[in-house]
Amino acid sequence: MQTGTFTGFEVTVTDPGIAWIEFNEPEKLNGMSIGKKRDLIETLTQAQMDNAIRVIVFIGQGRGFCAGDDLKAYSRGAASADALMAPIPPGHDNALGTYNALRHISQALNQKIRSLDKLTIAAINGVTIQTGLSLALACDFKIAAQSAKLGSATLRFGLLPDEGGQYLLMQHLGLAKTMDFIMRKRIVNADEALSLGLVNSVVPDNDLRAEAAALAEEFANGPQVSMRMMKRSIYQAAELTFDQACDEIAAKTAVTDHHPDTKEGVSAFHEKRTPMFNAWLNQIK
Repeated sequence: MQTGTFTGFEVTVTDPGIAWIEFNEPEKLNGMSIGKKRDLIETLTQAQMDNAIRVIVFIGQGRGFCAGDDLKAYSRGAASADALMAPIPPGHDNALGTYNALRHISQALNQKIRSLDKLTIAAINGVTIQTGLSLALACDFKIAAQSAKLGSATLRFGLLPDEGGQYLLMQHLGLAKTMDFIMRKRIVNADEALSLGLVNSVVPDNDLRAEAAALAEEFANGPQVSMRMMKRSIYQAAELTFDQACDEIAAKTAVTDHHPDTKEGVSAFHEKRTPMFNAWLNQIK
């Protein structure tokens, strides 16, 4: 995948196949723009299709992971000179423009994150509001720094969590707590977010990057085919009947049971050693 500096973020890749997407506009608390979202969608598509990439980590510079949309950038509708994607009209200038901008760009980013087969981690370093919260919740794992603040708070401006935030909150909190969280415009600290189930863990601020790297490395060294199929199966199970979910995982198991990683895992168990998964990946050019 392409690395470097793009619209509002930087991409680096570390061994073994960990793609770091780092928001690099701390002076704006890493607010989102149309150009940034389009470049993120393209970057994530590259990550999905690149066999060398196994895990994706999101993190921000400064005091904010992502403090919502950068409204000034939306009014300009421009992309930076190093953008992956050429500028397009920003939308939101009328009702139809808002609908199209949400469906094809803003919501498409969170749908892209959720549709990835490869595991994603949000390393939440600070203020995480509205758009930023939805992006974090779309990720598979969330690690929060102790100083992080998370909230929807769209109703403070008379706005809706229009990027799928209400759905993602429902998945994490359930109906009653989602109603309370959104309607009361709550912004919670890291410990409250952990108790609610919005994040998986809370770590000291200075340990966030190292903790995210350790988790990403753990996932990257795991059996990639089985883990990616398991990810898809878990998300699909939330939408299926029990009989459908059983049939769906049986079909996936028919693949994984006969994969080289499974043979390696069984052999390692009998030989009392650590399995060396993903040898097949090294054979792909």
